[in-house]
Amino acid sequence: MQKKISELTTPSFLVDLDALEKNIDTYQNLANENNVDLYPMLKTHKSTLITKMQIDRGAKGVLVGTLDEAENVVAKSGVTKVMLAYPVIGESNLERVIALNNICDLYVAFDNEIPAMALSEKLKDRTIKYQIIINSGLNRFGVLPEKAAELYNNLKKYSNLEFKGISTHTGQVYGFSKNEIEDITNQEISTMSTAKTLLIEAGATVEFVATGTTPTFEKAIKSSDINISRPGNYVFFDAIQVALGAAKESDCSLTVLATVISHPTEDLFILDCGSKCLGLDQGAHGNSLTKGFGIVKNHPELTVIGLSEEVAKVKKEGPSALKIGDKVEIIPNHSCSAANMTSYLIGHRNGNIEKIIDVDIRGNSKKIDI
Repeated sequence: MQKKISELTTPSFLVDLDALEKNIDTYQNLANENNVDLYPMLKTHKSTLITKMQIDRGAKGVLVGTLDEAENVVAKSGVTKVMLAYPVIGESNLERVIALNNICDLYVAFDNEIPAMALSEKLKDRTIKYQIIINSGLNRFGVLPEKAAELYNNLKKYSNLEFKGISTHTGQVYGFSKNEIEDITNQEISTMSTAKTLLIEAGATVEFVATGTTPTFEKAIKSSDINISRPGNYVFFDAIQVALGAAKESDCSLTVLATVISHPTEDLFILDCGSKCLGLDQGAHGNSLTKGFGIVKNHPELTVIGLSEEVAKVKKEGPSALKIGDKVEIIPNHSCSAANMTSYLIGHRNGNIEKIIDVDIRGNSKKIDI
């Protein structure tokens, strides 16, 4: 007999497979309709199985945040095209980049000359492809579009570095309201169009323009200048995406199953999941739209008002039939960080457990030799 999620010990990390597959299909179909290649960001799920689902449905490659993610996903999933999101420097890190470049179609990322020079020296007579990171308002990595051609010209002297395109991440969208998403998306498109034009005027061949956040995805891919999109959160969605209007609660495939273990006062419940499950994130870049530390599914009268490491305080703000021993599902504020808290996710359909999804490409999963 098939085991049900209601029989699980708590806390447990759940994935609604129907919602997961729908999310992957929806974004892939939108990319296909707009002739845009999808390179999903793997930091959201860090799972070989989910990567394979994305590739099988048409994703052309992947974007990774760490070398561990890159090494693991190439070894375990058969992915051949990998983009690094950030610059890499340091002797041992560059050795890993070169080793990766030998076994996959790798695209490194630069926003200054120093790591480029270091990598070029180590490459010797080998070559590697690279992208220039453009700052489209997040003010984290990247050069301003007006400086892209200058960096390109500075890197031309390294003959073993092959320029292929430009990329950006408009993560600042998570610090705004849903009414401002269109303005952020327009800024994303305008910034990349400017950078592309200036690079072409400088003699560069710009094979790709890559952008990507989940909230800006649907409009950004309609731009004729953008031909690669790299969203990540869309596979799970979360409470922040709901607050931004990018998803409905029913779209959120990742939840944490918890049990009511105490009811100390009339308006307070205690659950057996805490910050080590849900995280303390209330917005990656300052967003204050979320209420509490997650959404208690099917219980609009409840708010997660506080987290200790292993327990949650939940306030009752209306009539509720909840009692000690009952189980609830919580949609995390930030699914990317929540999924990184566990070694596996429990995939289910309509409450019936179907498969275990290993979170097997997390950081520090590659042990060093001593």
